Amino acid sequence: MMENIQKVDLTRIKPYGDTLNDGMVQMSFTLPVPYGDEANEAAKQLVEKMGFDDPAVVFSKDLGVGYTYFVIYGKCTHTVDYTSIEVPKVDMEFMDREEVEEYIKKYIKRDVVIVGACTGTDAHTVGIDAIMNMKGFDGNYGLERYKGINAINMGSQVPNEELIAKAVEVKADAILVSQVVTQKDVHIANLTQLVEMMEAEGLRDKMILVCGGPRLDHELAQELGYDAGFGRGSYANHVATFVVKQIVERNLI
Repeated sequence: MMENIQKVDLTRIKPYGDTLNDGMVQMSFTLPVPYGDEANEAAKQLVEKMGFDDPAVVFSKDLGVGYTYFVIYGKCTHTVDYTSIEVPKVDMEFMDREEVEEYIKKYIKRDVVIVGACTGTDAHTVGIDAIMNMKGFDGNYGLERYKGINAINMGSQVPNEELIAKAVEVKADAILVSQVVTQKDVHIANLTQLVEMMEAEGLRDKMILVCGGPRLDHELAQELGYDAGFGRGSYANHVATFVVKQIVERNLI
């Protein structure tokens, strides 16, 4: 059986549906056209212009008021060289909770203060809670459970000026900002404003700035002026490792 499995060419990868390299993709979208045969044809032509072969509308639904929803299959004609991909990310060996606690005890010798919040109009706390709340997420405890870390979760819809004021009040080592709502790139403007406010007050080099969210990564975070960015699949120990090591490396003890 194993002999019949095709070897994947990582220099020319493409989507997989029924068989290797068939390029099959399922996509869905809405068009501002009334439901009917003409709508289905418009969707097919659009998918062809996207570069897909043999598009097929497998489902469409009238959404009313001149809008139609589609589910379409198509074959991708392009490939990607996986071996040449380099993604900027926090490059370090992450410690688990016990190792972070020991690191703080050995090298910092005081409590590390971390303030976090969902800022601006963002009311979604699932991200900041997963990192900071004691119960954490997916079996990974949050920062509130870490010995040697004073984690202050300010919740949602916190104005940037209030977050900064709190960080100054408690003499925070790090600020964590979670952004889930990203429509029209509102998160970019909000994250940028926070950095600009801290720079204006001469605080930027005195604290570690970390942001996170489903559409954030390390590269974007650094472009916006943050020390690190953590996206999907990140846990409290990743953030804690970065913060405590930054404190030591930057001599913020």
